[in-house]
Amino acid sequence: MAIEAVIWDFGGVFTSSPFEAFARYEAENGVPKDLIRKVNSTNPDTNAWALFERNEIDTKGFDELFLAESTALGHPVPGRDVLPLLSGHLRPRMVSALKACKAQFKVGCITNNMVTHHSPGADAPQRAAGAMGLVMPLFDHIIESSKAGVRKPDPKIYLMMCEALNVKPEACVYLDDLGINCKPAAALGMRAIKVVDVGQTLAELAAATGLTFDEEELA
Repeated sequence: MAIEAVIWDFGGVFTSSPFEAFARYEAENGVPKDLIRKVNSTNPDTNAWALFERNEIDTKGFDELFLAESTALGHPVPGRDVLPLLSGHLRPRMVSALKACKAQFKVGCITNNMVTHHSPGADAPQRAAGAMGLVMPLFDHIIESSKAGVRKPDPKIYLMMCEALNVKPEACVYLDDLGINCKPAAALGMRAIKVVDVGQTLAELAAATGLTFDEEELA
């Protein structure tokens, strides 16, 4: 089936990966490598991260529950220390690729986020000049976990986007920096691309869409 839509994750795709910031925090604070990721992957449907991204707890609740979960793993990390680590640096070549895709296809964004952080509706004046303000207006439709009450990798959220864009999963390309979020997209029939780095991503996106991404234009 011909491609009709390209669906994107946000953090770690249009911005540098938060995993880099997690690693810096851990090194600077004497926390074992990858502890934050381990906390986030333990009880992934019911932990602090999942509850916060579904807007089932507030910032204070996340701070306290993340602290309890990290403490249970032997190294207390307050949730309030983790939230500032989520903001990455914008990747201009990815934004240019989005614009190129938008000229040919429908484009959507599915993002696991928190109402108080990384939300297009939150702190709009402060974020208007940042990555969110530059990228989000380009999409035909956006689904935020904190507003939808469902988060990736739940297949429902991918189907919600297909319905909103009026496309079948088989007619979609999906990009995400997490393999766990790519798997359900692929299972539904989407062409899933795991974002490892910009060059690899653009090469795979070009192969999937038939578009040519000029290196000079995307620099």
